[in-house]
Amino acid sequence: MTVIRSDVLGFCSGVSRGMKSAIDALDSGESAQKPKKIYSLGPLIHNQSALDRLKEKGLLILQENQIQSLDKDCLVIVRAHGVSPLVLDRIKKTGARLVDATCPRVALSQRRAAEFSAKGMFVILAGDKGHAEVKAVEGSAVCASGGQNDSCKKEAGGRFILVQNAMEAEGLSLFPQMKNNAVLLSQTTFSPEEFKKISAILEKKIEGLKIFDTICPATGERQKALLDLSKKVDALVVVGGKKSANSLRLFELAKSVCKAAYFVESAEDLPDDFGGGKIIGLAAGASSPDFVIDQVEQKILEMPSV
Repeated sequence: MTVIRSDVLGFCSGVSRGMKSAIDALDSGESAQKPKKIYSLGPLIHNQSALDRLKEKGLLILQENQIQSLDKDCLVIVRAHGVSPLVLDRIKKTGARLVDATCPRVALSQRRAAEFSAKGMFVILAGDKGHAEVKAVEGSAVCASGGQNDSCKKEAGGRFILVQNAMEAEGLSLFPQMKNNAVLLSQTTFSPEEFKKISAILEKKIEGLKIFDTICPATGERQKALLDLSKKVDALVVVGGKKSANSLRLFELAKSVCKAAYFVESAEDLPDDFGGGKIIGLAAGASSPDFVIDQVEQKILEMPSV
């Protein structure tokens, strides 16, 4: 077997920053500054192998409904996806130490959402329902519009709108107040092609719509690199977490350009063979650690050629 790696793969800068924050905290030794418990607010990274390693070093996962159990001897790391201002306030009130590892691009989207919402504008976000980043941006928009309290979402008057695809954009109900009073943002890991479709549709529907392409360049770079790679190989393997939005989109692209496309979270997920293919392309999402990519490559190289 021959393996050709994509020119762009593995951790993006935002994920790298979050991982470094966690490792620095976990490796702080027995100093008086080291907290008794170190948490990430939700899974730090969408890769189980990496999470297992962090757990072995002592990183715990904190759910939002557990925040009240924190105290001053705890440290909480906010992952790259960001978090709602309300949740940040709840953590701070417990006295726990806070390390904000929100990706700078996500933080910028949160600030924009808050600024436009505070002006009374409609904030439309192209993104995936339930995604942590979407919740963070929504929380920023809602709180800026309705005040810093638990009822702010209700008071915001529905001025935050999530659009997941072009079909939803076509069916979006309009308000007279939207004219010259709406802005479109995007989840940083959203499909660039889908965002273009949504933008074109909403630009025709909403007069004076302000459009900000807030998709991280790392998403487009990985997709372009995969397209280039697909021309040189018999099969494509995409390494990524099963809950990683950017990895799943990379796999969807792989399937569209290669009949033999495989999605794996670890080397154990690889197929027994590649249907006679001998040149295998290896791509990976932004939350895939190097050691997992290396393990996948090594196992492919050890597979017998058919």
